[in-house]
Amino acid sequence: MNSMHSIFTILPLFSSSSSPCSKFPICSSNKKFVFSSTLLHFCSPSKIHEISLSNLRRVSSSSSSPYCSSVGTGSLKAAMASISSTETGTKPFSVLFVCLGNICRSPTAEAVFREIVKRRGLEFKFKIDSAGTIDYHEGNQADPRMRAASKRRGIEITSISRPIRPSDFKDFDLILAMDKQNREDILEALNGWRFKEPLPSDAHKKVRLMCSYCKKHDETEVPDPYYGGPQGFEKVLDILEDACESLLDNILNENSLSLDS
Repeated sequence: MNSMHSIFTILPLFSSSSSPCSKFPICSSNKKFVFSSTLLHFCSPSKIHEISLSNLRRVSSSSSSPYCSSVGTGSLKAAMASISSTETGTKPFSVLFVCLGNICRSPTAEAVFREIVKRRGLEFKFKIDSAGTIDYHEGNQADPRMRAASKRRGIEITSISRPIRPSDFKDFDLILAMDKQNREDILEALNGWRFKEPLPSDAHKKVRLMCSYCKKHDETEVPDPYYGGPQGFEKVLDILEDACESLLDNILNENSLSLDS
């Protein structure tokens, strides 16, 4: 097995009737890992944790053993920390980016922020998503022009459009509007939903403007590039890269989050 990428050896599964992790014979006082065809199983003495392999990057192995494989260090680190957060009750900081239709600006903000967080090795400390104030594009991928512009910078936009929903005000710590109209629409929706279900009394404080985090740009709003030319999509990326870097620094400073904590 390639030692550069080898993190642990994967063991075969077989049945056992005694252990609380009965199908994982290696469970003991020490935490162990077992690989099946679709899941990575993490065993502690009293609990089995399952991590979908869609969240892990497989790395090829030269081993001839049918039960050996390996996982990239970055992905394993994220998986391990995710498990650790679950066991210790640590809640990841959650950020929701919102624009009108969730096909240009907000999915790009989500992807840019996700990439910056990943570069710093903090992906396991964040929950990141995006939404729109309308449902017109629900279920659609981001605008292909926006995806192409982002890809040229090494940023993959993979989110699917969805509208903002009442539960977002409970689930997210920060809701970032791309422009002032988006912010007004978000707050109007919040006020309407308050009559239908209980929502946090301070939910309105979670809603902020994306450009309030810019350091290199003077814009107060992220312009909608939908009806413009290629330069509009590049401008959106310039603004969002600036704002997202500052956003992450701000979150880390205000919440005492760090790579080692």
